[in-house]
Amino acid sequence: MLYRVEGIVVRTVDYGENHKIVTLITNNSGKVGVLVRGARKVRSKHASLAQPFTYGEYNFIKNTGLGTLQHGELIASNHLLRADLDITAHASYVAELMDRGIQDEEVGLLHFEQLKACFSGMAEGKDVVVLTSIFEMRVLIMSGYSPIVEECIHCGNHVGPFKLSGYAGGILCSRCSAQDASLTPISDTALKLLRLFKRLDLRQVGNINLSNDVKKEISLLIRQLVDGQLGIKFKTRNFLDNLGNLV
Repeated sequence: MLYRVEGIVVRTVDYGENHKIVTLITNNSGKVGVLVRGARKVRSKHASLAQPFTYGEYNFIKNTGLGTLQHGELIASNHLLRADLDITAHASYVAELMDRGIQDEEVGLLHFEQLKACFSGMAEGKDVVVLTSIFEMRVLIMSGYSPIVEECIHCGNHVGPFKLSGYAGGILCSRCSAQDASLTPISDTALKLLRLFKRLDLRQVGNINLSNDVKKEISLLIRQLVDGQLGIKFKTRNFLDNLGNLV
């Protein structure tokens, strides 16, 4: 069967001496794997379509298992995401979040649109830490783990101060958190941002300027939610940690 999709590359694997297998998040066919023959050759006409973060049109044949690319057209190479180490690290983490953080059968148009908007924002020079944090929140929500940050997850209290429990998936008031020293305190600013990020659609996000301290706090809080709810060890996050940008 012939498929025609718009797709974004979230993973590439070398196959044989000359080929690559790419994992695509598509606009109409969910997540698919496609064999791109000859993509590792220097003069391959399809090499650009097998690069990480590439956004293109892919025409492929698929019956069962992998598809095989027949023709493709580049829409946006997103080469800037591969040209800067910091941006590459964040884009790689975002790609892995989409690839592993959401069940294959659940991937749909919304996931494609959020990923496209995130990569576009990074390519436009928007703050990659902020975009990554918002994307993490979107993944949690799209995976069915929308965090409770409007009220205490135990008693419904709306009065702070609050602490965060990544494993409980939300905030706890001072009374409910008194016996648990492992919880993370939340500043008023970070709590407001958690609530804001929960409402944001990446397709509508402009430039958000935050201090380094606030970005560090919000990144840590959302990471705890991701770890507690998804329970996945992301390989690309080790790279981010080594760069010292996320925490």
